[in-house]
Amino acid sequence: MKLLIIEDDRHLSNTIKETTQEMFETHQAFDGEEGLFLAEQNIFDCIILDIMMPGMNGYEVLSELRAGENSTPVIMLTAKDGISDKIQGFKAGADDYLVKPFHREELLLRLEAIVRRSGGELKESMLTFKDLKLNIKNKTAFIGEEPVKLNGKQFDLLEYLLNNKNIILTKEQIFDRIWGFESDTSTTVVEVYASNLRKSLKKFNYDSYIKTFRGLGYMLSENGGANE
Repeated sequence: MKLLIIEDDRHLSNTIKETTQEMFETHQAFDGEEGLFLAEQNIFDCIILDIMMPGMNGYEVLSELRAGENSTPVIMLTAKDGISDKIQGFKAGADDYLVKPFHREELLLRLEAIVRRSGGELKESMLTFKDLKLNIKNKTAFIGEEPVKLNGKQFDLLEYLLNNKNIILTKEQIFDRIWGFESDTSTTVVEVYASNLRKSLKKFNYDSYIKTFRGLGYMLSENGGANE
């Protein structure tokens, strides 16, 4: 599955890419002209299209695509939430509309719904670590044959750590990845969820694999061991 992200904010574009890379082969464009060129030259399963961009804006990109009979599903991404903006987007040919700031889960659900409606199918992705298995599609976790009870953000945190095992992730990286850089909460929430995740893994003796680097962040270590 191929996803095109047309967004001039590189930080947000990279966050979306990280969020979706387990499900899609992602491509990025950082202005409307480049995005239109890529969309016309390649076949994508979905396009995430920002509206407010310098030069050619999202409405213009979408109008050009639809005028050229390009029917790739498009999610419009914008800070605007007025009904008139949504109407303009839908009239231009948008399939869905997502307002910033948004939750990672909402983006993934909207992508899955659009791909399903268009006849595609998202792959089921399984992450493993020793006897731990995470099913990314249905958000379930098992150690051996026993289910691990994780709430949404605990699951997301463990998934992020698994995808970057043996790499130190700063609290800021984790916060941006899971809560979104435009979230109203603070990075202290990362410490709370890391502690809760350890508690959920403790009965399986897997809590020691999550190492804390004080003042820096966390790492899922193959060897476990003491915190730094």
